[in-house]
Amino acid sequence: MLTASLLTKKRDGGELTDDEVRFLINGFCDGTVADYQMSSLAMAICLRGMTTREITSLTHAMWRSGKSATRRCDTPRVDKHSTGGLGDKVSLILAPLLAACGVHVPMISGRGLGLTGGTLDKLEAIPGFRTGWDSDSAEMLLDQCGAYIISASPEIAPADRKLYALRDVTGTVESIPLITASILSKKLSASLDALVMDVKIGSAAFMKTQPDAEKLAQTLIDVGTGAGLPTRAILSDMDQPLGRAMGNAIEINESLDVLEGKDRGNPKVEAVRELTIELCAEALSAVGKASSLDDARTLLRKKLDDGTAREYIDRMVRSQGGKTFERLPLAKEHTITAPESGYLESVDCIALGETIVALGGGRRRVEDRIDPSVGLSIEVAIGDKIGRGDSILKLYAPSRQASDYIDRLRAALRWSSTPVEPRSLIIQRILSSAEAASYDDSSRT
Repeated sequence: MLTASLLTKKRDGGELTDDEVRFLINGFCDGTVADYQMSSLAMAICLRGMTTREITSLTHAMWRSGKSATRRCDTPRVDKHSTGGLGDKVSLILAPLLAACGVHVPMISGRGLGLTGGTLDKLEAIPGFRTGWDSDSAEMLLDQCGAYIISASPEIAPADRKLYALRDVTGTVESIPLITASILSKKLSASLDALVMDVKIGSAAFMKTQPDAEKLAQTLIDVGTGAGLPTRAILSDMDQPLGRAMGNAIEINESLDVLEGKDRGNPKVEAVRELTIELCAEALSAVGKASSLDDARTLLRKKLDDGTAREYIDRMVRSQGGKTFERLPLAKEHTITAPESGYLESVDCIALGETIVALGGGRRRVEDRIDPSVGLSIEVAIGDKIGRGDSILKLYAPSRQASDYIDRLRAALRWSSTPVEPRSLIIQRILSSAEAASYDDSSRT
């Protein structure tokens, strides 16, 4: 095969065969396909798309470029992946909660870049917590506590690692085929029995519209299921932050509130709890650990309320070198009040996220250092009635920096003089065709 001929074929909208896809990915890994040629292929895919069969071939080739986890027992292995958003701390609660229900959760996570925070950065706010483990050591962690959250080792889907580095600098990140292959190649490497996707929709999400989110979710389900990994998806709202906390240490603290049952009744804390339960329920039912979603929800709420999940997060943190999962110190608190009375109509999530990054709570570049004590807490949700002077945001930052951002943050929340409809957090469930035919649950939509 000639690489240039295959690039031309895809550029002109042709469909690559399984052998041609493998040739390109294997060549990229061994150096016979140059970086500039792979960049050209990525752009052609971005512009021309791929069929489901092509995406499945690409996913398989990237997965097979590295190692897969060697299972040591028959305990079901499940995982969750989120497409990212502002204040998304679900993984910190989900991993120990699922482990408490008798499944293993081998979670390979990422770092934040831009306004979307990274789970690894949040956990590394805990003194001593280690995210870098090789495959054998990671399996030992799983034996010890039923869950881990680690970074991808170089032996996991190296083709994805190389390709993503090119996509990030060539304007080809926004491609459903490439996104799908990137996510699933790593998840297949974990030897999972089921995967649940949290696909976010809205201003703080990668997918801004519901049709785009549905297309991504369905592609992930079709390709994952076709590759032997049963995959389900929940579409959730990201037109406002998830929960109250945005930042690193502050999201650790809010996760602890959920795990310890603090602030029950606060709608923003309840949103984090309920989304976590829904994602966990899908995972448990997918591997037969619950006969229905309602049974799964009952079990999950019990494990949260009786403190079992709280014990598991301590066990996981200690096994990865950290101290116990406890509240972390934050920078100085600054209260921001509403400039007028009214109903919260919208939230400029980009402005909130960019402020956290500018104050050192996130990264502009991969090598940037993070100040985990910086963060925001949003005290209101879309649809809430607010009085002039009421607290709407709390900024955690050094005083010398905070004053520069108060007005911008206040302006990020927009008000209406007439009532505004609250937003639903869970928008839709999406299943494979086979599962949808037999799915019976009143909360499906």
